[in-house]
Amino acid sequence: MLKLLPTTVVGSYPQPDWLVDRDMLGARLPPRTRALEIWRVAPEHLEQAQDDATLVAIRDMERAGIDIITDGEVRRESYSNRFATALEGMDLDNPGTALDRTGHPNPVPRVVAPLKRTRPVEKRDVDFLRAHTNRRIKATLPGPFTMSQQAQDDFYKDEEELAMALAAAVNEEVRDLFAAGADVVQLDEPYLQARAEKAARFAVKAINRALEGVEGTTALHTCFGYAHIVHNRPNGYPFLEELADTTAEQISIESAQQRVDLGILRSLGEKTLIVGVIDLSDESPVEDIATVAGRIRNALHFVGMKYLTREKAFGKLRALAKAAERVRGELLSSPALA
Repeated sequence: MLKLLPTTVVGSYPQPDWLVDRDMLGARLPPRTRALEIWRVAPEHLEQAQDDATLVAIRDMERAGIDIITDGEVRRESYSNRFATALEGMDLDNPGTALDRTGHPNPVPRVVAPLKRTRPVEKRDVDFLRAHTNRRIKATLPGPFTMSQQAQDDFYKDEEELAMALAAAVNEEVRDLFAAGADVVQLDEPYLQARAEKAARFAVKAINRALEGVEGTTALHTCFGYAHIVHNRPNGYPFLEELADTTAEQISIESAQQRVDLGILRSLGEKTLIVGVIDLSDESPVEDIATVAGRIRNALHFVGMKYLTREKAFGKLRALAKAAERVRGELLSSPALA
């Protein structure tokens, strides 16, 4: 039976210091091309080491009391590059350049031929997660609009056409992730907020193509980027009410870092609303239960933690679970639910 106010994470959890060079990871923009230099483990042992680190992330989420868990995205150098760089048609040896959402140029995959998904990219990740927990699990993928903004297009020469090609590849992957046992598949689309004018032209069309014909619970996460990287954060979402027209069942947003007015959620109609209630900025402490409970009394919630220390990340997870438990008790004892 589904629990009232289930807790989960956006996707990421801190990678151990023995697995990645965290100083190197934190000192740069999130990589769009491969960044093999961040791994501390030799290539022939890397998959085994990533499996071990994934087990640490799984057990931390379970110990903290999180209801719907991910694999912590431990095998990824960033949330998007693992899938994007696995597609045929991307030239990884001769990368292009695109502006990051901070306005800085960043090396990106260069599209030189028709994009094709030639193999499942994250199926083994879901197989591993499913085999090592009895809890509900979620898999995450970069969305087609965001990936279209993180590539140099030397083939399609049309951003909408590029996004639709990426959407077709995402659609194939989503189907395989559900077949592997995922309970929820989430598309990450932070660039909806960074490029709202472009998003208005073709993002909803691309997202719906990515989810076309999919059977299973789907979520769409949008945000303002990693708090570790993006410090200038607006108080509202320039592209949100349009997401009511997507076929995603759940819409996930961040709110704690910049104290978003949650009145904006009224624009999303019948969607399940998932609202981030953990502040992930560098200077934020581990919140007490009362603080988090105050943020979630009218919302569901997600968190994403790649750039935090493991100690702080676990503390925030635990506060989230305990706060949800407190609010869950209040709701179940309410006369309106009696």
